[in-house]
Amino acid sequence: MDQFKGQPRLPKFSVPKRYDVRLKPDLSACTFAGSVSIDLDIVADTKFIVLNAADLSVKSDSVCFTSSKVFEPVNVELVEADEILVLEFADTLPIGVGVLAIDFEGVLNDKMKGFYRSTYEHQGEKKNMAVTQFEPADARRCFPCWDEPACKAKFKITLDVPSELVALSNMPVIEENVDGPLKTVSYQETPIMSTYLVAIVVGLFDYVEDHTSDGIKVRVYCQVGKANQGNFALHVAVKTLELYKEYFAVQYPLPKLDMIAVPDFAAGAMENYGLVTYRETALLFDDKHSAAANKQRVATVVAHELAHQWFGNLVTMEWWTHLWLNEGFATWVSYLAADSLFPEWKIWTQFLDETTEGLRLDGLEESHPIEVEINHASEIDEIFDAISYRKGASVIRMLQSYLGAECFQKSLASYIKKYAYSNAKTEDLWAALEEGSGEPVKNLMNSWTRQKGYPVVSVRLQDQKLEFEQSQFLSSGSHGDGQWIVPITLCCGSYDVNKSFLLQTKSETLDAKESKLVEIKSAWVKLNVHQTGFYRVKYDDDLAARLRYAIEKKILTEADRFGILDDSFALCMARHQSLTSLLTLMGAYREELEYTVLSNLINISYKVTRIAADATPELLDCINQFFINLFQYSAERLGWDPKQGESHLDSMLRGEVLTALAVFGHDLTLNEASRRFHAFIDDRNTLLLPPDIRKAAYVAVMQRVSTSNRSGYESLLRVYRETDLSQEKTRILGSLASCPDPNIVLEVLNFVLSSEVRSQDAVFGLAVSKEGRETAWTWLQDKWDYISKTWGSGFLITRFISAVVSPFASFEKAKEVEEFFAGRTKPSMARTLKQSIERININAKWVQSIQNEKQLAETVKELAHRKY
Repeated sequence: MDQFKGQPRLPKFSVPKRYDVRLKPDLSACTFAGSVSIDLDIVADTKFIVLNAADLSVKSDSVCFTSSKVFEPVNVELVEADEILVLEFADTLPIGVGVLAIDFEGVLNDKMKGFYRSTYEHQGEKKNMAVTQFEPADARRCFPCWDEPACKAKFKITLDVPSELVALSNMPVIEENVDGPLKTVSYQETPIMSTYLVAIVVGLFDYVEDHTSDGIKVRVYCQVGKANQGNFALHVAVKTLELYKEYFAVQYPLPKLDMIAVPDFAAGAMENYGLVTYRETALLFDDKHSAAANKQRVATVVAHELAHQWFGNLVTMEWWTHLWLNEGFATWVSYLAADSLFPEWKIWTQFLDETTEGLRLDGLEESHPIEVEINHASEIDEIFDAISYRKGASVIRMLQSYLGAECFQKSLASYIKKYAYSNAKTEDLWAALEEGSGEPVKNLMNSWTRQKGYPVVSVRLQDQKLEFEQSQFLSSGSHGDGQWIVPITLCCGSYDVNKSFLLQTKSETLDAKESKLVEIKSAWVKLNVHQTGFYRVKYDDDLAARLRYAIEKKILTEADRFGILDDSFALCMARHQSLTSLLTLMGAYREELEYTVLSNLINISYKVTRIAADATPELLDCINQFFINLFQYSAERLGWDPKQGESHLDSMLRGEVLTALAVFGHDLTLNEASRRFHAFIDDRNTLLLPPDIRKAAYVAVMQRVSTSNRSGYESLLRVYRETDLSQEKTRILGSLASCPDPNIVLEVLNFVLSSEVRSQDAVFGLAVSKEGRETAWTWLQDKWDYISKTWGSGFLITRFISAVVSPFASFEKAKEVEEFFAGRTKPSMARTLKQSIERININAKWVQSIQNEKQLAETVKELAHRKY
């Protein structure tokens, strides 16, 4: 039996074709009993059957394999370390088809994975529901199976559940037989699919329903009493299914689509075939109490999960190495859908936030390639990160923009047709796109998916010639040796004067005259036009000054204004550029009004004040004053109250600008926030505190809370306890720890671990003020055993580490963190820990370089006193 231990994949001598699964959950005892019969094709001589099982107790005497005769195993061993069930038979099994039968029992766990329990209230009483979450490798916790994406099979599900409950699975119900307190529900057989997409939910629910134009029934299920909060997601789902049917040129493959809000859910949502599960915040929208940002999140998450019904479910990655294909693609295409439904959201400009997050993680030496070798199931969780999703989506966008939208869509449709109901690898997609476009797609894309990192392209102007040079960008300022095939686009003095080429070597020169870039002597030059490429650009001083002028004169598109700022910030952090020059550039954005650009400007200003607090505490007041001056213009234009008919983007921006002014200590903002907050405490329906500015008011109130003045904190906790809207709860959790008093921060962190906060939401409470950093770190160490026990088996544990550890900026602290975790690391958090320590070291080097800047104090004082 030892030959099967420690292997990354199951042996290939038996292939599952169909599962008949019967489950009987006991919601009060939190256990379940089950049986499975698997139609199995034995394809090679063997005395063994090896499949996945974990946290199950298998009844050895129930196991048998029936083909020409009945075979009973002489040995049944569950190897927990490898999550496999090994069955050994006395004789070699006959080649061909047989049926494997197994009875088993398990626990409805509270870890939000496998077959688990979630809690909800109904008529004042606490109840359990049973839910599945099988991706990446947890179907094995519900029934023994071949739990690998390539082992596709059909599934026939039957459930025995309390007769008053709703029981859902991937397919429609074919019959329901009630027998007193229990009922047996059986479902249509599924099409061929992977185990990680099987889904079951049992509990009490309401729903709203609609149909697509071609008759697909779509429902949104949620807790009883919340049905009307499902209408917006329902509308998005119906429209999106119709859109994807056209885009992929393939019908939605199932007879129905259910989407359900689950109160305890570790991820944002999960694309189970025909039964998509969501966190409440990602599916429900309440007209009165949800913000514009919540609405947008619901739309993009629904569009993301429905993209998977084709890309992921119908065509599935062959192994987890190709996870990025699923996630990167669904992320990219969700923007395509949202843009089609809500053009006024300018969602492709907002897509730049995805790119930036990808660039930020991929600028670390501890990053990983998009296609990452996965050996053991325990390594899969950690690659559900900004590389797979955000860098993945960004390189797909770069490729689409290089090949052209129409050619890209046609090639994609033929890829889906070719691999429907089977599995594909990354290179299969490249082959389809190469065939459709005649371009060297595979060669171009391998440089982006098979090596980690990305280039910074430096450009300078010498005697009418533009000189380009690429080198790997690392936030640490170190030199990397990667090289890419970079699709370069550039404009000179106007968007009509443009040029594009592939930079395939380290450096290249472009003659401006030959390229008809006549104005190059004095005109601005912008590379990576509209930021469709996944790289950064460094301009020489003269070109940078011209761009700053173009920003002030509002000549550039918002995507380009975003990109110049974001690249400049990254170059500053990597010490390729001074903080003085970054702050001077930020000053050029004083009249900026576009949401995506301002939102990034605000995020960068937070990071600058944090680093300045460590590097030059004596300049902090001036820096805060500069940022207050910078955001006054937009704050005055937006005001506190929503305007009739204003845009969705302005609604989102108002909250972010007011939050920034509160964080930087703007007294007028803090006073007004306090006045409106008190009106809200007296009357939850007051018009003085609409949802879009609640977070800003909560953060503002927490800025003035201290051990001796706790009333604002107590009031916020009261709102938290009284609301049943998850979005309101997470808004409050995200504001509490912004308090500058470390004693209050400690109280908040302990509250986050209490039974009042669902374990899925605890990570929202980790957004700690800079004054609370040290407190949070001590707390993390004190509570580590509890945190590790509660969250250690899922991916949320990594959020505790990165949130608490990454903000530090000293080499001593990096050492301290390393020493603390030396004996406490698990494979599922090793990568995050290394990345967090690398971030501390990057910050520490940045602090040193800022302390050596000669011009800084003078510039900061001048900027702080400049009146805009």
